[in-house]
Amino acid sequence: MRIKIAPSILSADFARLGEQVQEAVDAGVEYIHVDVMDGHFVPNLSFGALVVEAVKPITKAAEVVLDVHLMIERPEALIPDFIRAGADNITVHVETCPHLHRTVHQIKEGGIRAGVTLNPATPLSTLEEILSEVDLVLVMSVNPGFGGQSFIPNSTQKLAKLRRMLDERGLTHVEIEVDGGISVENAAEVTEAGATILVAGSAIFNDRSSIAENINTLRLAIT
Repeated sequence: MRIKIAPSILSADFARLGEQVQEAVDAGVEYIHVDVMDGHFVPNLSFGALVVEAVKPITKAAEVVLDVHLMIERPEALIPDFIRAGADNITVHVETCPHLHRTVHQIKEGGIRAGVTLNPATPLSTLEEILSEVDLVLVMSVNPGFGGQSFIPNSTQKLAKLRRMLDERGLTHVEIEVDGGISVENAAEVTEAGATILVAGSAIFNDRSSIAENINTLRLAIT
């Protein structure tokens, strides 16, 4: 699979959100990643469905995937709102879904792609019965809740093990997304381990270089 870059707007300048999303899209990214936090499952509050709705015209015009990551309790209650707002993918946490099969199919029945997410300390064994039902798996390489954290090194082994699990089951179409501390220093490492979608926040949205330059630098690190 081609490696895809997914800028996380959690690290963007909220006062210039539309402008910065447009800059990322113009730079050729394949995804825009939206971290939705509820202040309960993770210790922070972020976006709601209205933000997804606001950036959808930008991503739709460029055929860029609007990738929504629900770090919230009871995601099933808000999934319909995010589907109506224009999400193309929705991922939910294994840790918050007691009826994970039902929640995954709730997303699929909305006509979009469904993914599941694992926190760093959650074992891959929790995916055994759902892998064949999902379109992507998101591996958190930091503890969720805040941007700008450092990559947890053993995440690379987890990615490689997940890649083997998928290959052994013939599920080569399932994407592996990684989120947390992704930078030019570890981008090649995680893609070699099996990641196909790289979520990057502060590596893209920062004051050191332009968004386009940062995206290009990240892409060069994985080619």
